[in-house]
Amino acid sequence: MTDIFEHAPQVWNAAQLREALKDIRDDVPIHIGVAPDPGDFDGYHPGVLVGADQVEVCWPATRTAPERTETEQALTLFADWEPGAYDRLG
Repeated sequence: MTDIFEHAPQVWNAAQLREALKDIRDDVPIHIGVAPDPGDFDGYHPGVLVGADQVEVCWPATRTAPERTETEQALTLFADWEPGAYDRLG
């Protein structure tokens, strides 16, 4: 049997991001560390922020909940590998 655990990270909102950025100069690059496993940042993969899109997450009506049409505004940040030379894969 597989050993599982409930992963419930504190997901940041826009206010928390604004607060973290308030004293940062406009020309400072944004780096992102992506955990290789849930909650494990010891061996994180470094990346850089390359874009952002405002999105609307939608949960449409279903057969069991035909009145359900919930939406939520969100921001998706896109990261890529840091600039550099890499081996070409594939």
